[in-house]
Amino acid sequence: MKIPPLNPLKVFEVVARTGNLTVAASELRVSQSAVSRQIAVLEEYLGVQLFIRERIGVRLTDIGNAYAVRIAPVFEQISEAT
Repeated sequence: MKIPPLNPLKVFEVVARTGNLTVAASELRVSQSAVSRQIAVLEEYLGVQLFIRERIGVRLTDIGNAYAVRIAPVFEQISEAT
């Protein structure tokens, strides 16, 4: 079983949900650069690009969107279980 590092995975979930690195950083109480680094770690681990960096913000790639759809319910289940 191949499980990615959980911190970058959580950061991905928040960025995918909010659609914004700054908002995600605020929610996670870390810097925007820390969020960017965690996304880069996850993209390197998975070997795919999850976001397209645009002049203003980020946008999920098709692969990133498909991954977010699968990941989001898992974090919701963890939250409910807790």
